[in-house]
Amino acid sequence: MKSVIIYISESSRAMAEQLRGELGFELFAKGEGSYSALLKENWPQLDNVVFIGAMGICVRAIAPLLKSKYEDPAVVCIPSGGQFVIPVVSGHIGGANDLARRIAGIIGAQAVVTTQSDGEGLWALDTLSARFGWAVEATPAAMNRAIFAFVAKKPTALLLQVRDAGTDYLESSLPGHVKVFYKVEDIDFEQFELLIAVTPRLLPSCTIPVLVFRPRVLHLGVGCRKQCDPAGIPQFIEEQLAAKGLSARSLADISTIELKKDEPLLEALQQHFKGAAINIYPAEELKQIAVPNPSDKAFEVTGCYGVAESASLVAAQGGPLLIEKQKCKLTEGNDFTFALAADFKGVRSGHIEIVGAGPGDPELVSVRGKRFLQNADLILYAGSLVPVELTFYAKPGCTVRSSASMNLEEQFALMKEFYDRGLLVVRLHTGDPCIYGAIQEQMAFFDRYGMSYHITPGISAFQAAAAVLRSQFTIPEKVQTIILTRGEGRTPMPEREQLHKLAQSRSTMCIYLSAAIAEEVQAELLQEYPPATPVAACYKLTWKEEKIYRGQLKDLAALVRDNNLTLTTLLVVGDAIGNREGLSRLYADEFKHLFRN
Repeated sequence: MKSVIIYISESSRAMAEQLRGELGFELFAKGEGSYSALLKENWPQLDNVVFIGAMGICVRAIAPLLKSKYEDPAVVCIPSGGQFVIPVVSGHIGGANDLARRIAGIIGAQAVVTTQSDGEGLWALDTLSARFGWAVEATPAAMNRAIFAFVAKKPTALLLQVRDAGTDYLESSLPGHVKVFYKVEDIDFEQFELLIAVTPRLLPSCTIPVLVFRPRVLHLGVGCRKQCDPAGIPQFIEEQLAAKGLSARSLADISTIELKKDEPLLEALQQHFKGAAINIYPAEELKQIAVPNPSDKAFEVTGCYGVAESASLVAAQGGPLLIEKQKCKLTEGNDFTFALAADFKGVRSGHIEIVGAGPGDPELVSVRGKRFLQNADLILYAGSLVPVELTFYAKPGCTVRSSASMNLEEQFALMKEFYDRGLLVVRLHTGDPCIYGAIQEQMAFFDRYGMSYHITPGISAFQAAAAVLRSQFTIPEKVQTIILTRGEGRTPMPEREQLHKLAQSRSTMCIYLSAAIAEEVQAELLQEYPPATPVAACYKLTWKEEKIYRGQLKDLAALVRDNNLTLTTLLVVGDAIGNREGLSRLYADEFKHLFRN
């Protein structure tokens, strides 16, 4: 038993059954025996307890069993009337607060969350490590001191020396009493009463309370003589990392070549560095990696030019080496090597995020995309295609430029200038950048210079068209394919992708960038689609200037011409437009199990 719903009154059975269906928890009614005995017997294994009944009964039942917020399950109490859902213990770490919110949504109740950080919209410091996969360096007492100072809104310094989802979250939700830093030497500790740090680096001693989170961004590569005696080696490596100012608690993994997978050293390292995974790579993969210290002898024995360096670099996905190959020997005949690389995504340096702006409405950019826009130091947006309103998310001091008047070289130069200063660049493209987004040339440039970049997808125009047309672009048993394409204008189309050939399937066809050649598009489509096939010309979807024109395929060219439609027009063709016939089999009885927990 992991999670249980206990209900006291028979009148609560319907609510309990509803929660069991949604949550998948086990049910226990008062009449089935002693719920106190049930809790006592299962308490160490329980993750969640939902108690439907009076709060006093709930408290008396769990009081003798409580140990600490680090060990107790999440306990939630729901009065039998179902008006409120109250986390009782383990609100943050155990997840009772989140469980209460989820249950409140299921039964239409109000979650009563009383923890101060939740009430004031502050970070729940004791959940950050689990939420973002960081190790935490703090005793329970130290964590409580940090939480007390933080929720009391004491001046707090936030040191961020990596960039990941967790640090992005912290930066985007910065409370007023917190100031962010990226270098220790920039912090005047006399101005603060708490330091929160997310870093793989060791910190100097200071007189204020410190809460340190260790992101797992370091990758240890190792090689050794056959049957190397591991005695003392893990401790030695940890000391060497410390000498370089790095914490072993930030180790993500330990990597080596397949030849060494059964070495005692590997097991000893994993036991010493708790939480670090083991990666085993074939020689064929490692020999492809260019290493700073290649060895012909190593290649002769292992098939690669340096086990430690190449393994750490592969694990780091191309991130930089922080410690080059170290050749070591603690006892006679027990030679070993190690190297350390940093996760490419984890290093706090310049980064370029290619963000899909969506079809135009600023509220249709993704939550992730909005967060990048809010944190960016440079926003370079496709001026004639992306509404300027999307750039209004920018923080004070952000540079916002339109690329409409720039050639590719000028765009590269501007982005690289900010990147080389260690800043965040957002390249903002219309719709989804992977659909006619012209990002291939940019990615080739980023690859050439070894720059960090990532793509945040966006809502494409065809999805916005389906929404505004109130249409499902697939029809059960009639149309199951959506084709995204363009007509043949200045950019030639491959022979096999000409419109009249694609039209043979009579799928729902969404045609981009083709309003200027509407006559040619119509002529090609009429070779396969009936003249009365529904069409829509969608101009500036979701923009303030949005206009939608419907008609039949035989009138498509006139529809475009008569309404002076040019750029940012999507043409949609197919019987799915406005269709209300056909029933999805997902509503049949045999598929109901797919919707159960």
